[in-house]
This record gives sequence, C-alpha cells and structure tokens, in this order.
Amino acid sequence: MHLTRHTDYGMRILIYLALLPKNEKASIDAVSTLYNISRNNVNKIVHQLGKAKIIETQRGKGGGFFLKLSPENINVGDMVILMESTLEIIDCETQKCRILPACKFKSILNEAKESFISTLNKYTLADLVAGSRDDLNNIFELSL
Repeated sequence: MHLTRHTDYGMRILIYLALLPKNEKASIDAVSTLYNISRNNVNKIVHQLGKAKIIETQRGKGGGFFLKLSPENINVGDMVILMESTLEIIDCETQKCRILPACKFKSILNEAKESFISTLNKYTLADLVAGSRDDLNNIFELSL
C-alpha cells in the first residue's frame, strides 16, 4: 500500500497543530514554510480538514486554523481514509481483467487493506506526538 503525498502532508499538519498551545492558531504561510509545502497544497489540506470538522478555520486578520477536536479524538485510520482519494490497491473493474470472475487475489488484497486500516485505527493523533513532544517542539522551534 502506498499513501499519497497529500496524506503525508495532512498528517504532518495535524502533528504540528497537536503541538500548538491551546489558543494559538497556525497560518498557511507558517505551515508552508515549516514543511516546505506549497501554499496551494496546504490550502487544499486545510480546506479538507475544515470541511471534515477536524480543524477550525478563521479568516481575516488574526485568523488561522487550529484543531477543533482533541488529539485523543483524532483517529489515524480515519485521517488516512479522509485524505486518500481511494484506498484501492488494485483496480480490477476498469482493467477488464479476464480472470476476474475466478480471481481470489482482489479479496486477499481487500483483507490486507482492512488489516492496514485496522492497525492505523489503534492509534490517535495524541499517540503520534506522545513521547516525542520535546523533540518535535525543538524541530519546529515552538516555544511552549
């Protein structure tokens, strides 16, 4: 299974937001600079996370974005499902595969995908920053 860069960036943004002090907001520019991600990509991810009610966004002067949910309530598996456009490992339907009616491979791959998501569902955003908070803060140069 290969996750897209979009998902990678989305998880990085969530990790950053999990480290911010309670009343602090992130900006598109700050995240773009921090991770060397284009403003356009950050905007798309922030919009998607806002639409899913994972983060709160505020426009205008003094605006920005922050976690709407606590890190303990943000499930890693759910975020991967949200960020990925598809989790299909193989596309048998559009390829007009001749052996599709008798093939067991797709069902095995679906089982593997379910196991992958099940493993991710054991973790939350809080788990991703637990024990690494100081190191991550130093990397981000956050003064907490």
